[in-house]
Amino acid sequence: MPVIGCDCAVCRSPDPRDTRLRTSALLREGEHNFMIDAGPDFRTQILRSGIKTLAGVLITHEHNDHVAGLDDLRPFCFSQGIDMPIYCLPRVAKELRERFSYSFSDYPGVPRFDIREVDFGDRVPFADGELELVEVIHGRISILGFRWYDLAYLTDVKELPARTRVHCKGVRTAVISSLNRRGTHSHLSLDESLAYLKELEAESGVLFHLSHRMGRVAEVNPELPPGVEVGWDGMRITVQG
Repeated sequence: MPVIGCDCAVCRSPDPRDTRLRTSALLREGEHNFMIDAGPDFRTQILRSGIKTLAGVLITHEHNDHVAGLDDLRPFCFSQGIDMPIYCLPRVAKELRERFSYSFSDYPGVPRFDIREVDFGDRVPFADGELELVEVIHGRISILGFRWYDLAYLTDVKELPARTRVHCKGVRTAVISSLNRRGTHSHLSLDESLAYLKELEAESGVLFHLSHRMGRVAEVNPELPPGVEVGWDGMRITVQG
């Protein structure tokens, strides 16, 4: 947000929390950094973060708003002298190899990717811990969510399978998508997201992947249960091991 061509109150809001780039996240443990998704705004986001190294990237799914920025990994590949580890489902790996085929050629100066196929239930090592991969239903496809220590990260949710709800139950913080107040065929409504947070029994909840149809952050936050708030660009969450 703002949405191109829209003059609604959210898109014209002076509140910086209502100016939102495409969803991604950076995990940090000590001096180690790990990226979750790399959408069209990845370059802007990574410059804002000031980080200079990356241990790897987890791609939750293949939609453009989660992968279009992968080419901008090239400075990390060059400075670290590595093929950047990219963790993703086999279906996603196939698409990335097609969309970024030049990265697997002998053409000089391109980013180099080390595609590592994973599945639900797998664990991705990062620093002293692991990302425990869980299944999220996003419309007609299954995508990756994860639990990292006491944090659950669940994007583009329409449904959480029972085993995912069990695995993430009792986390300290649950970050979950909530597109708007009505939902769609592939995204939760606000009420549905809040119901999942209640079932997970998370101490705190953060709503993200919002559209402008949700309303301004200053209007939405007072409606939310205690411990739940709308996430914003640059928000930091402390994760406990």
